[in-house]
Amino acid sequence: MNHPVATAVASDALLAEVAEQIVAALNLEVAPAAVAPDAPLYGEGLGLDSIDILEVALVLSKRYGLQLRADNEDNVHIFASLRNLADYVAAHRTK
Repeated sequence: MNHPVATAVASDALLAEVAEQIVAALNLEVAPAAVAPDAPLYGEGLGLDSIDILEVALVLSKRYGLQLRADNEDNVHIFASLRNLADYVAAHRTK
């Protein structure tokens, strides 16, 4: 299935910024630079659970002026990796 979620590609700077937001929001004991752009965020990889994902969505929504809704059918794709999430932010941010 094709996911036309992100129409913009995140810059390296935005990737780093989103990683920093995730680490700060969840008080993770990992350096933002250690978050691999293509590793899974959920479950294996970074090891986030659904509550973590909700927290990240709230922080990113406030920071970038975008809507990340719990009922969005594309969330599995959006939150699949740091790169996917940053690409989504790049495509939908309003600030």
